[in-house]
Amino acid sequence: MEYKIKSKKALAKGAAEGIAATDAAKNFGHLVDRVRESGATYVIERHGRPVAQIGPITSEEPKTLRDLVEYLKTAPKLDEEVLRYIEEGRAIFNRSEVPTNRWER
Repeated sequence: MEYKIKSKKALAKGAAEGIAATDAAKNFGHLVDRVRESGATYVIERHGRPVAQIGPITSEEPKTLRDLVEYLKTAPKLDEEVLRYIEEGRAIFNRSEVPTNRWER
């Protein structure tokens, strides 16, 4: 199903296709499919004025464990105070939940 563009204003502003807010609401699933499959971008208009944009997100490639190791080699070192807080937190969260004597509260 090919969506017919309702507004010419948005097309004049850039490469994005313009669509009325009402039409976008009625065809939202289809718009998301077009964005996912072909990378289309839509400018949502209300009363002929652009108010929002739906388009593909730009994301970096997924990071790997190797990337983390490389980052940690160059990352700034934590100072002693931060390390102490981390150790205190670990001690709090790693203590046993079960009392040593079940009858004591």
